[in-house]
Amino acid sequence: MWIFNSSIGRKLIMSLSGLFLISFLIVHLSANLALLAGTGGAATPAEIPYNVVCHFMDTNPFIMVMVPVLALGFLVHIVYAFILTAQNRKARGNDRYASSSKTNISWASKNMFILGIIVLGFLCLHLIHFWAKMQLQHFIGGTPDANAYQLAVDLFTNPVYVVIYIVWIWALWFHLTHGFWSAFQSMGLNNYNWMPRWKALGSVLATLIAIGFTIIPLFFMFGLNQ
Repeated sequence: MWIFNSSIGRKLIMSLSGLFLISFLIVHLSANLALLAGTGGAATPAEIPYNVVCHFMDTNPFIMVMVPVLALGFLVHIVYAFILTAQNRKARGNDRYASSSKTNISWASKNMFILGIIVLGFLCLHLIHFWAKMQLQHFIGGTPDANAYQLAVDLFTNPVYVVIYIVWIWALWFHLTHGFWSAFQSMGLNNYNWMPRWKALGSVLATLIAIGFTIIPLFFMFGLNQ
């Protein structure tokens, strides 16, 4: 099929999977903002707002069904990133950005693959620290950590982890600012009127996501949860 064999088809798959993952980021950030409620005066760990949210996310049947779908989305996006990067390098060689002065190619556009590797690397680390100790346990019949809030406290009071986390978030910002409008361009929605709008919307969306995720570790790092 052309969608799997042609360059345009592969870019379309890359774009659709990318937009799907952006929607996940928005949902994930919305859930994580519950951390800013602190302990909420809870008498037990199970009553802490963030733990309530995590328990719902970990046990809700719809969300549990969506986990493999989300994993597939990540896998597709990553695989096609490698395919398109290799295809681009083969087609253009070392001069693939020789015309950047004429086409005004952005720094993020030139480094999308590297930015993606940074994002993927920290994502794996983040999954080990959180997902593997909670939702994964529901899938494998283990014992989930009942105090996700304490996991966040332990990690976000570690200066090294906080710095790495924030670097990751802003690498993600660069990835999103280019990836968002590029996805609509790949889908053919790139006329003179709409492209500036997609770029502006992408910048706003990426900035809100990055600021939201950045606030969370700083909240704990500066002891605002006390």
